[in-house]
Amino acid sequence: MPAVPATPPGDESPGIGFFDRFLTIWVILCMGLGLLIGRFLPAIPDWLGKLQYSEVSIPIAVLIWVMIYPMMLKVDFASIKNVGRNPKGLFLTWAVNWLVKPFTMFALTGLFFYVVFAQWIAHDLARDYVAGAVILGAAPCTAMVFVWSHLTKGDPGYTVVQVATNDLIILVAFTPIVGLLLGISGIAIPWGTLLLSVVLFVVVPIAAGVLTRRAVTARRGQAYFQDGFVPKFGKATVVGLLLTLVLIFSFQAHVILSNPLHIVLIAVPLIIQTGLMFTLTYGGGKLLRLPHNVAAPAAMIGGSNFFELAVAVAVALFGANSPVALATTVGVLVEVPVMLGLVHIANRTAGWFGPAHARGSEV
Repeated sequence: MPAVPATPPGDESPGIGFFDRFLTIWVILCMGLGLLIGRFLPAIPDWLGKLQYSEVSIPIAVLIWVMIYPMMLKVDFASIKNVGRNPKGLFLTWAVNWLVKPFTMFALTGLFFYVVFAQWIAHDLARDYVAGAVILGAAPCTAMVFVWSHLTKGDPGYTVVQVATNDLIILVAFTPIVGLLLGISGIAIPWGTLLLSVVLFVVVPIAAGVLTRRAVTARRGQAYFQDGFVPKFGKATVVGLLLTLVLIFSFQAHVILSNPLHIVLIAVPLIIQTGLMFTLTYGGGKLLRLPHNVAAPAAMIGGSNFFELAVAVAVALFGANSPVALATTVGVLVEVPVMLGLVHIANRTAGWFGPAHARGSEV
């Protein structure tokens, strides 16, 4: 998800720009453009689909790197040293992200696709949609949370630590959780491709971000890196995301145009899952007596997904024209408006945590 760096308390500048604020509109337009290309210029996606290495689409891999690299520049992994300072909020989001979220996504989408929507979705297609949802649910958001944190007046230090630790946990937890749940779903797991996807779309961007940060900071200083270097990539993530959607939906044109209702059906459990995880984490923060500036961004992290990684893995594992990739792509469409609604709820309920809690700091 396109990222905007956390803003220190007292900075009243907008937390999200015009282009990012209306991301859902651009997403819809790019989806439509992709469908038109796939419908009327099928030779283009056919040719691009042949550009693969070890089942990984080269054009989409390049665009995924364009998306993820700028986000990794914003993550200061040195901030992990602060994790020991009263880390209840971190433990809460770790537990929700890795012990609850993937499994509730599996159960919820299984209920909807196999039971509730059984008359509209064939069993094999339902299985693919569940697989896509599982991949999405096992990838917690690690970038757009900077925006949600700012919009809820969250503690930026907490957010940075959560982003950094989630990136590290993804390296060891994402693959086995996805493999376990997809195995339960009856889908054969191409472990080599799954591991390659994690390396390409997590390890490589993280390493590139860390090395770039060190090199630029050593030569020009921290101030230049934050205020001069990183802003140069401000729109790269959004551009990469939108171009990726054009490609994916051109690959998906036949499936979507044959089953337009399925977009709505896929969105239903994804929206419910997002609200459920937000409620669980936000309520947990209240029970743990966390300050609002920790509980709110924690809930945002619990509710959102790292769909760039999810789309990349789905495409690498099952192909850009697969229903699995379609399920992860629907996550792009629904997340921004849903999360903005949850930001509104968090801000309206800040008083639940009391004045003393609202001023506290967790990290």
